[in-house]
Amino acid sequence: MASALFRPSPNYLANASPSSGSNLRIAIVHARWNIQMVSALVAGARKSLLASGVREENIVVQDVPGSYELPFAVQRMYTSSQIESSNNPTGPISAVTDLLSSASLTDLTMPEPTASSPQNSSKSSTAPLATPFSAIIAIGVLVKGETMHFEYIADATSHGLMKVQLDLGVPVVFGLLTLLNEEQGRARAGMDGEHCHGEDWGRVAVELGVKRQVWAEGKFS
Repeated sequence: MASALFRPSPNYLANASPSSGSNLRIAIVHARWNIQMVSALVAGARKSLLASGVREENIVVQDVPGSYELPFAVQRMYTSSQIESSNNPTGPISAVTDLLSSASLTDLTMPEPTASSPQNSSKSSTAPLATPFSAIIAIGVLVKGETMHFEYIADATSHGLMKVQLDLGVPVVFGLLTLLNEEQGRARAGMDGEHCHGEDWGRVAVELGVKRQVWAEGKFS
């Protein structure tokens, strides 16, 4: 069971209003290992993104085999969104940093329906944004085993995600759970009546996405 000492305070992430994310485009990339816990975390992130005003059509979900692949996927997804934006010159560009060039991208398959909730069947009258992603949420679950594999993957993934966000200048929300057992993961994914950390990650993405837009204009408010 997750200790109350490690749950967010009532004022945590209070800056994200219900309309904050209306002009944001957010990506979620998740690992397929420990898919039940990952699915719950992805659902929590989507829930808070929608509650914060991000439109359904502006949430892009992709999956990769494991957590080790998350940094590369984040890098390639953002690069792909930049190329998409440059191919749509009439669309708005959200930040000066989005004009940076990048290398060629690799193909990323669409996610299996196991982790992302079904798309809204009703068609939106508003076309999805073609801007580079405002923020990317990387989600994975690592459970410690009998070997050093856990430590190597956790360390490499953590450093990789930090490097990607600093190199690209886009917020990468750290959604990697590093667990001693599955019980800890079920609690943090909200599967046993506890708080779902994925909801926090969605709100973080919105807050940082909005602040990034403001900072790119040379402002602080």
